[in-house]
Amino acid sequence: MEQFESFRASSLFCTKCNRAMAVREKLLLVLPGKEIYDYLCTGCAESLGQREVIEGRRPAAMPARHVRRRHPGGH
Repeated sequence: MEQFESFRASSLFCTKCNRAMAVREKLLLVLPGKEIYDYLCTGCAESLGQREVIEGRRPAAMPARHVRRRHPGGH
């Protein structure tokens, strides 16, 4: 099913914190044809997993934090 091909975790179990924790996604590696992201615990910064994005399967819209915005009146 195409709608389930691009999951993003918002929380994962952290063995160091011993509970489910919110995670942040960090771009780890860019390779020809794919990007690898690392999920980091927001409590202790432990790596909790990875996600691969294969070229051609990227989500249509990126989160606002990845969008470069122009400053008003600036170039």
